[in-house]
Amino acid sequence: MSDEILVGALRLQSEVCREFGSPFNGAMLAHMAADLEAGGPVGELLTPWKGASRRKVFDEAAPIRLVNAFTHLAAGDEVPELSRAYPRDGRPGDPDAAWTVGRALIASQHGRLTAFMGHEPQTNEVRRSGVLLGGFLRVAAETGLPLRCFELGASAGLNMLWDRFHYRLSQDDGGDAEWGDPAATVRVPIDWSGPAPPVDAKPQVVERAACDRRPTDLTDAAQRQRLLACIWPDQFDRLERSRAAIALVAELGLRVEAADALDWVRARVQPQSGAATVLYHSIFWQYLPAETREGLTAAIAEIGAQATEAAPFAWLRMEPSPENLAVVELRLTCWPGGEDRLLAVVHPHGAWVRAS
Repeated sequence: MSDEILVGALRLQSEVCREFGSPFNGAMLAHMAADLEAGGPVGELLTPWKGASRRKVFDEAAPIRLVNAFTHLAAGDEVPELSRAYPRDGRPGDPDAAWTVGRALIASQHGRLTAFMGHEPQTNEVRRSGVLLGGFLRVAAETGLPLRCFELGASAGLNMLWDRFHYRLSQDDGGDAEWGDPAATVRVPIDWSGPAPPVDAKPQVVERAACDRRPTDLTDAAQRQRLLACIWPDQFDRLERSRAAIALVAELGLRVEAADALDWVRARVQPQSGAATVLYHSIFWQYLPAETREGLTAAIAEIGAQATEAAPFAWLRMEPSPENLAVVELRLTCWPGGEDRLLAVVHPHGAWVRAS
């Protein structure tokens, strides 16, 4: 049947949510899978993916769009009966009650739900900065130069400020490594195994910029609410960390440029003498059309060919492995030379790092 792939995708995402510490979303997705299989109304929300390949369903994160849409609906005051069933202020919520109410709302709230699902997820996960930190510190230590940092798919730009956070790396031997300002308002804990990054490096960020096809405007309360709806609702530490980062970005007036990634890279990114230029992104690549991925790969190679020892260039990315989408890797390619390195296998939200 045409819904088999979607049903399987919802069930797999349910298991992933449970495994990664969100029993509420796990239960919601299980209810959604059962409803779809039974020909229920949830199928109307998934119409854009009916008959799609398994790869398309996962590349476009259809299950996450669906469950986040209900989180977004519950976040406002318009449907208090749904809001009451959702996790709030440390209480776990009731997913069975939430789905009973949510399912009944599909017809009346169809427009709001599908509007939310029309945009790819923008989980501007702050903890991913703790993964990227390993690459930034390595570039700084190996080049001895200040950094120019350019981010693709930056959403609201929360990870543009990676150097303003404090990190605690809890290691297997019981010891901890730390990096950053101990007084920072954004605290990033990570379980770290394998070689620690060069935490003695103290890179200076002399330039930072970012783009997104549809950046989140943090001055707009509705857009802030949408951003927070992409965080699993029973993971209160993630919500707290994101709110702290949002406040910091707002305080500094940081803005993400609205632009196509390929056009932006061609126009904005090039090596510069006296600094290491770093192009970076996290859980972004899969949402690009194949032709854009190919164009960016070629453009990055062209930029790398211009790099020199005095003007190095690095491509840092935290993305699913092309061979196995369930495995997220941190990779670093540095020019001159173009050496590509697997730095670590990592948790998709940055909770842990298994360094190579």
